[in-house]
Amino acid sequence: MADNAILKLENVSKTFNPGSVNEKVVFQNFAFEVNEGDFVTVIGGNGSGKSTLMNVICGTYPVDEGKILLGETDVTRLPEHKRAKYLGRVFQDPMMGTSPNMEIQENLALAYRRGKARSLRPGITKKEREFYREQLAKLGLGLEDRMTAKVGLLSGGQRQSLTLLMATIRKPDLLLLDEHTAALDPKTASKVLAFTQEITAEHKLTTVMITHNMLDAIRCGNRLIMMQEGKIIYDVSGDEKKNLSVRDLLEKFRESGAEVNDRMVLA
Repeated sequence: MADNAILKLENVSKTFNPGSVNEKVVFQNFAFEVNEGDFVTVIGGNGSGKSTLMNVICGTYPVDEGKILLGETDVTRLPEHKRAKYLGRVFQDPMMGTSPNMEIQENLALAYRRGKARSLRPGITKKEREFYREQLAKLGLGLEDRMTAKVGLLSGGQRQSLTLLMATIRKPDLLLLDEHTAALDPKTASKVLAFTQEITAEHKLTTVMITHNMLDAIRCGNRLIMMQEGKIIYDVSGDEKKNLSVRDLLEKFRESGAEVNDRMVLA
């Protein structure tokens, strides 16, 4: 592994329902590496392997063969809950990353104390509360004045912004964004994406973001990969990525024979 590689997948293979009529081979000897500080956007059509990639990294799906390394740690056989201490993750569904019946500050406390030794100390300290208020203020949503409100009362965009804050509050080794703006209206999605870029840059977070939106894939990050049928068919970074257009990506899709839908090109 390269000295600055945070994530490495080596010769990973994954087949669903092997030996049945529903057998689906997603990865065969798949290789993927992400260097420290990279922000990689991943784009591809339905069935390209994007979501499976995310779930394999997280441990939701165990791999059949191959190796997964986070830094110097081999996590290939670690279950999902044991990998969680290395990862921050934001899902497509805004309801998945937070506990609706708990207060905003209680949700933040859960995220902030993740991996720390438990104590008998009750509640949230004044120092913690001040810290959470500062962090919430960065969202620009006024949530710092509603810290005792139940999260279930928040809008989808507010919950997704809170989830993003929770996923990054302890600076994970790797941040995984699983189409985290796809369920939001365009205006809210734009705000959440802007905060994503701001917080990843501020903390120099190594990030992998799956998206259907070609324009978002081009605008965000320093590297873009395109997937099709469990393979990386295009990998671009630096100035070449900066100069990409949606038309360029469409041409790559057409060259590969991949299907393009309206959702991928409409910003």
